[in-house]
Amino acid sequence: GFFQSCAVEVDVKDASNATCLYAKWMMRFLIKYETNSSDYKNVTLDLSSSVTHNGSVCGSDTQAALLAVQFGEGHSWSVNFTKTNETYQGDFITFTYNTDDAAVFPDAKRKGPVTVVVKDTMRPVQLNNIFVCHNTDFLEAENVTQIFWNVTVQAFVQNGTIGTKESRCRADTPTAAPTVLPTVANVTTASTTTLSPAPTTAPKPVENPDTGNYSLKSGNKTCLLATVGLQLNVSQDKPLLININPKTTSADGTCGNTTATLKLNDGNSTLIGF
Repeated sequence: GFFQSCAVEVDVKDASNATCLYAKWMMRFLIKYETNSSDYKNVTLDLSSSVTHNGSVCGSDTQAALLAVQFGEGHSWSVNFTKTNETYQGDFITFTYNTDDAAVFPDAKRKGPVTVVVKDTMRPVQLNNIFVCHNTDFLEAENVTQIFWNVTVQAFVQNGTIGTKESRCRADTPTAAPTVLPTVANVTTASTTTLSPAPTTAPKPVENPDTGNYSLKSGNKTCLLATVGLQLNVSQDKPLLININPKTTSADGTCGNTTATLKLNDGNSTLIGF
């Protein structure tokens, strides 16, 4: 994986001790905060190995379900789910980090808990289905980037049984190649055709990436410029080279007094941050 973090697994039970809300996922947080010297620092907040889920609620036809976890020195995260007659979906995500945690936020100017609320981007999921998203997802708001991956969740579980049918996120859905159906034109018989071994061709080398021009604005002024060609070399069983196409890549980010962040999204589940 791209990140190392602790997996969280929460199994919420109802009054009859049957599962009503289940989730297992991984997440981490990138936070920019102001120090006493008026500088800004970027820190990473990971989940600790000990996570509680006090306050989680099963939900009903008239009440939202709530998945809530607490970790570290006063940090917490929650998401509420609403349902219709046929579907359920995430509503709002609430993240609270505590700058009194000196190990994570040394010399923080603002002390105490800071809460960030962001709209969940989860699509409606059919009741009795389990939502699965292995790819990485990012949510940004108020100097906080929330990163999620390997997500499995089902709200409003019926009869205490986790669903077996999966609803996958867009990033996990592969693009299928078109199927070519046999026709008279592309079918030949053995009696009229002599087959020859296919010629051996060398693999096509990966071309150099096209150069892209990316920029950010702060108000009406351009605060960051980048002219760069990008190629990713992913180390795995079979090495994978990916060229970032400037024509389909969008730039986002922020400019501060002492730091700037450029984030590139190629629209195909590849996100790069500088």
